[in-house]
Amino acid sequence: MDFPFTPLIKKLPATIPFIGPETFEREVGRVFKARVGANESAFGISPKARQAMVDAVDSVGWYNDPENYDLRLALAQQYNVSVDEVGVAGGIDDLLGLVVRAFLEPGQVTVASAGSYLTYHYHIAGFDAVSHTVPYRNDRNDLDALFDAVHKTGSRLVYLSTPDNPTGTWHTAAEQQAFIDALPENCICILDEAYFEFAPGDAVLPIHPHDPRVIRMRTFSKAHGMAGVRVGYAIAHPEIVTSFDKIRLHFNVNRIAQIGALASLGDQVFIRWVVDQVRAGRAEYETLGCDLDLPTLPSATNFVAFDCGTPERAQHIHDALIERSVFVRKPAVSPLDRLVRVTVGAPEERAEFAEVLREVC
Repeated sequence: MDFPFTPLIKKLPATIPFIGPETFEREVGRVFKARVGANESAFGISPKARQAMVDAVDSVGWYNDPENYDLRLALAQQYNVSVDEVGVAGGIDDLLGLVVRAFLEPGQVTVASAGSYLTYHYHIAGFDAVSHTVPYRNDRNDLDALFDAVHKTGSRLVYLSTPDNPTGTWHTAAEQQAFIDALPENCICILDEAYFEFAPGDAVLPIHPHDPRVIRMRTFSKAHGMAGVRVGYAIAHPEIVTSFDKIRLHFNVNRIAQIGALASLGDQVFIRWVVDQVRAGRAEYETLGCDLDLPTLPSATNFVAFDCGTPERAQHIHDALIERSVFVRKPAVSPLDRLVRVTVGAPEERAEFAEVLREVC
């Protein structure tokens, strides 16, 4: 049957941004011994969040609050902003789709690093806009090249992840501010701060003063350990948040997710413990990399990128780890394609990964 799809849908490939570990497990017929490829937290969720979500099951027959008000209010109080400056959605992935839809028309250009977060480029293609990318420099987002590309293309949007995925590297707050200050007045900067809890203090741009051209995106998926719950939030100018309300699915963050995220936000002792555990795991990976001639990049995230030297060696190590039931990921774009990215797992996962990596090397 010749279905009456739009021309855009007809030309798009049937794809998803990421192949999940479950796909590999179905293909090989076994589960991974160490699941250290998706930057999920290996340290569980806040006990307070767990109990709050268990209690919330009894009210799951009710609809969730379409305004996400309690969670937005708590976030606003934590960051000393207006509740009208906080938008909540189904993870940063959802927020990126809202931004693309709010600011780009078909054929218009947005700027990002080549090899940056795939979901952003997925949304751009899905709305028939154009990704203009620039390569990384010294394994960091090249702020000068991004700036030049914005001016060259007249882009309305520029995407910057810091701390960065997939490298783990970062820019200081001063570097970020200088980059933002130099952007044209009509260019919006998407600042993806999914890993900000793991970053050193001078790598996080202060909330105040807040530039109205900046959309800061954060998540409960990483330090809070709630990736499967799907809750992200944006701190932005009230008019931008209102623009999201015009187009978002208003019941997109379910009732249990809202309640769990709110409880987790109030348990900062747990979050600090997770950050300490990740810091210790990163140090273990650094030592392991030195032992195996696989130097690690500096990381301010919950993962570490091992430098395999060449794309060919990185692919071999990646494939060999997958074959031995250790789930990791490898960037596909040069110059990052020589890296293998590994999540900081729990101690037993790190031990399993280290044993298999030594065998592979």
